[in-house]
Amino acid sequence: MRRFSFVPLIVVALLMTAAPAIASQNKTAAPKGAAASAAPLDLNTATAAQLEKLPGIGPKTAQLIVQHREKNGNFKKVEELMNIKGIGEKSFLKIKPLVTVGAAKAAAGDEQ
Repeated sequence: MRRFSFVPLIVVALLMTAAPAIASQNKTAAPKGAAASAAPLDLNTATAAQLEKLPGIGPKTAQLIVQHREKNGNFKKVEELMNIKGIGEKSFLKIKPLVTVGAAKAAAGDEQ
């Protein structure tokens, strides 16, 4: 009977030593490809290198975004990213909170 009384103590001791390690893992883990800054990336001014830092955007897609902007002018809304080959709805939803089209909005406000 005495042997079993130590089992709960051992389990509690193991949990107490493992909990800080698990908590620190959760704090330091960042989503893959997360943007480094809190400010959204402006699609109308971003370089290909900056665009590559977005989740799911590689060098080829980043270059396609820049080419689209050069050919068609500034993005008016972020949803236009889905016009780029390789960016579907699923990819767009990952990127949407990380991007903006601030320069286009500022330019529109200057015209009035």
